[in-house]
Amino acid sequence: MQRQRVIIRTFGVATAVALAATACGPQKTEPVASSSSVSSSPTAGTSPEASPSTDNKPGETSPSPSASASASASSSASPSPSVKQVMANGDENDQVRELQARLRQLKLMSVAPTGFYGSKTTAAVKTFQSKNGLTATGSVDDATWKKIQSASKKPTADELRPSTVNEVDAPDPRCMTGRVMCISKESRTLAWMIDGKVVSTMDVRFGSENTPTREGVFDVGWKAKEWTSTIYHTPMPYAMFFSGGQAVHYSADFAARGYNGASHGCVNVRDKGKLSALFDQVQVGDKVVVYW
Repeated sequence: MQRQRVIIRTFGVATAVALAATACGPQKTEPVASSSSVSSSPTAGTSPEASPSTDNKPGETSPSPSASASASASSSASPSPSVKQVMANGDENDQVRELQARLRQLKLMSVAPTGFYGSKTTAAVKTFQSKNGLTATGSVDDATWKKIQSASKKPTADELRPSTVNEVDAPDPRCMTGRVMCISKESRTLAWMIDGKVVSTMDVRFGSENTPTREGVFDVGWKAKEWTSTIYHTPMPYAMFFSGGQAVHYSADFAARGYNGASHGCVNVRDKGKLSALFDQVQVGDKVVVYW
């Protein structure tokens, strides 16, 4: 890294960039191609990774947080119907989304609301029912819904559709001073922090076991709004390099396949709009902390 900075000071950023081999790109089970070619469909033969981030329908992979951003939350304000069964496994609507947000307030769910009543929602409802003297069916009848409502508050818009799917981890102590991209491998999140305060957060993924993302404390060495990997020839928009050829950058493959894929060491971000805003704020020399 020191050598790279010397090169940059001596010959300029353009010369340094030409000399640096940027090794990031989505890992696939077929020959390397451009990001656009893999974003249209999942890689054949790849089994979905068990992820703590969603309560998906059977067979679905993790959705992008922005995929349902335009959906209406109008039913969350509607009174609950006085019926024996209000919600159950397999239901999908905004009332389920409200239920999930309330269960998350009660620390019974760690995943972001999806609006689909799946196995994780069923388990959380059973736990609530057991703790509150109700029959643990896993379905929400009128009595269960009223108790959940009385034990929680009306969810905010951000609670119903949070900016990150993954729950943000507690910051590493090394992130508490200065301007830092605080990147947790445990929660798979990036938190942009200034003087100990979280400014923005986003979901990220990392390299595979064979090409891991390096951990430690780094500095942003250089930035490139438009860049293509010199090894894998895949686009790396909004790249912020912090450790040799490893960088934080947008990944169309991550946006399309979620955690069913991996990078070759870079920190992939799937929300292009949020990363674009972060790219404008981060300066060369800002700290990067990657930790478990």
